[in-house]
Amino acid sequence: MTKYLFLFTLLFIASFSTAAQSNMYLVKFTDKNNSPYSIQNPTVFLSQKSIERRFKQGILILERDLPPNPAYIDSLNTKNIQLLYKSRWFNAALIIATEQVKDSVLKFPFVKNVEFDMPLKQTTLNSTFRKKIKFETQNTSNYGDATAQIELLGVDKMHQQGFHGENMLMAVLDNGFLNANSIHCLDSIFDNNRVLEVYDFVDNDSSLFSDGWHGTSVLSCMAAYEENQLISPAYMSNYVLFRTEDDASESRAEEAYWLFAAERADSLGVDIINTSLGYSTFDNSSTNYTPGQMDGNTTLITRAADIAASTGMLIINSAGNEGGSAWNIITAPADGDSVLAVGAVSRAGILASFSSRGNPANGTVKPDVMAVGLQTAISNTSGQIIRADGTSFSSPLTAAMAAGLWQANPLLSSNDILTCIRKSGHIYNNPNVAYGYGLANFNRADSIAKNDFKIRSFEPNLNVSSLKLQPGNKAILEIKTANNLEGHEIRLTVINLENISIKNQEVVLITNPILNLTIDSNLLNRNHLFRIDDMTELKNLGIFHF
Repeated sequence: MTKYLFLFTLLFIASFSTAAQSNMYLVKFTDKNNSPYSIQNPTVFLSQKSIERRFKQGILILERDLPPNPAYIDSLNTKNIQLLYKSRWFNAALIIATEQVKDSVLKFPFVKNVEFDMPLKQTTLNSTFRKKIKFETQNTSNYGDATAQIELLGVDKMHQQGFHGENMLMAVLDNGFLNANSIHCLDSIFDNNRVLEVYDFVDNDSSLFSDGWHGTSVLSCMAAYEENQLISPAYMSNYVLFRTEDDASESRAEEAYWLFAAERADSLGVDIINTSLGYSTFDNSSTNYTPGQMDGNTTLITRAADIAASTGMLIINSAGNEGGSAWNIITAPADGDSVLAVGAVSRAGILASFSSRGNPANGTVKPDVMAVGLQTAISNTSGQIIRADGTSFSSPLTAAMAAGLWQANPLLSSNDILTCIRKSGHIYNNPNVAYGYGLANFNRADSIAKNDFKIRSFEPNLNVSSLKLQPGNKAILEIKTANNLEGHEIRLTVINLENISIKNQEVVLITNPILNLTIDSNLLNRNHLFRIDDMTELKNLGIFHF
């Protein structure tokens, strides 16, 4: 198994004894001043693959990517706490402490507050695992019993074109992966060393193959290869497997576990995260969210997911199985505007009654797209091919298709791929709260990628009507934009395709439809890719070379 040896912010103190009255808190710091880390030396906290993923998409490394100041962590450790994890994105640390100790921690001048001003979890809570999933044994043939779900997504055509997810790195965040390393349909990813890292963020160890059937079944939707039994869309991808769901209880702590796993995925250079989990209500009802808080901005996990997306990862999540219940709508983090939320349909493309509906108050179309989640062919932990119901399975199918789509269009950004999948929906022009944009499909998404995101010499479009160059040592690039872009922030990024680095980047507020930007004339060749992005509406306006 490949090991990554750069900074990994996981800490476990086995000797700490948690008192019955202890709670779990996410302690947030005020700043990252006087840190030994810097954006000029990112290899200390990010892998080269992570850096290249950002640069390829025109994403710079920010102060937000720096780990918390070690001096702050050292000060926390002078208190009677258990330090679990550290968060770069939230500039925070997850600790277990009594309320009295927490209050003393809050007196440090560098401590801002604790998330939500309350515990994420009371450590004495217990509950049973609640999932709406139904199983049925099924005989298989050809693509296996997965034929219908594969064809509805267009993955059969994706495979015919030679795209199986090669060289894509996928993260699966779930409740554990019981027996995943020993069932036959997943042999290929383990025998060929394509599972690069595993970690259990709930128990702080690597024993996730002894916990949780759910993650194993989810993984089988993505990576299985057993000829004439079950063949999944991305059986040639590389994987990292993280446990973030605690079957024994339901609390906001699981949202924090997801945050730390997503940060680890980012640092490893993961391209796509699939999460077949959702959060709305908890064992401690005082911490429940309300339907109105599924607004894309409130929950811890949704805010973390949106940050994860901003680093260039594609975040795909199950919409939820609340359809027809009192809750009825999507659960977090499916409410995030940067998260692709996947609902469930039958093998014939008919809405599954349990699939969570969108939240009209959210202001965004949710779910985003649909895939087979009713009578989905999966593997159980014994390696038996069965059928199961749940958006837990439509999401990984879509994530695995996305791996092939991105493989087929490697110079697009994660947001470009997200747009292509949304636009592939069969009712894209008339979305609704049940189907979202409709049935996701590789063929349609790939066609959109090749038409809407052509990489070529510049051609005028609705957003950028002309480019003009004035030759010289420093070229003046004149960009004429559409009038409706006035007041928008436009980002021009020049990417060196030979060593995947950002050679130039400027962000400009449009106050005049004609922009004049000075660039190095040595960049005007096919070794350099130019991206123009609308940072106000988060959409690409053109990808071209000279």
